[in-house]
Amino acid sequence: MEENMSSRRPRILLAASGSVAAIKFAVLCHSFSEWGEVKAVATKSSLHFIDKSSLPREVTLYTDEDEWSSWKRIGDEVLHIELRKWADIMVIAPLSANTLAKIAGGLCDNLLSCIVRAWDYNKRLFVAPAMNTFMWKNPFTERHLLSISELGISLIPPITKKLACGDYGNGAMAEPSQIFATVRLSFPSQLPNAMNS
Repeated sequence: MEENMSSRRPRILLAASGSVAAIKFAVLCHSFSEWGEVKAVATKSSLHFIDKSSLPREVTLYTDEDEWSSWKRIGDEVLHIELRKWADIMVIAPLSANTLAKIAGGLCDNLLSCIVRAWDYNKRLFVAPAMNTFMWKNPFTERHLLSISELGISLIPPITKKLACGDYGNGAMAEPSQIFATVRLSFPSQLPNAMNS
């Protein structure tokens, strides 16, 4: 049943893929929770960097193990479809080089990539990449960014700083405050498209 967006808080689906920048995922969850309802998705490799105990209590964190745990037979809900239906906006931060390549190629071998493959592109989807400078400058990255741009996915560009590997250069995830501000400022323009709740 369609629901008037003005009668509820925005629903934000936050997702983290495998990058050291996922240590900032809890900060993102807290920021977005102050504005809207948040559900979170983490890939297996991102869990190396996420401190689950630091996430807001009201935020449910879904992992690959949850994808089929509630599905027993045909007719049962499928998690990646239910999350896609629920969300008004999706934000992948950090977006690793590997997950970028999967999305650009249409692969869907985990919960996060299945949600993206099933995404309704009338709704906004933002990505905040995080990777080594040489990975960011790789010709594949340029091709993959062009592919996801053609889908309508919005890029929140990385920044230049000393990276976790010790190198200095572009490729660090944008600061959580910048990611939040970018998404928040975009929201009024997407209201008419977010009625498929």
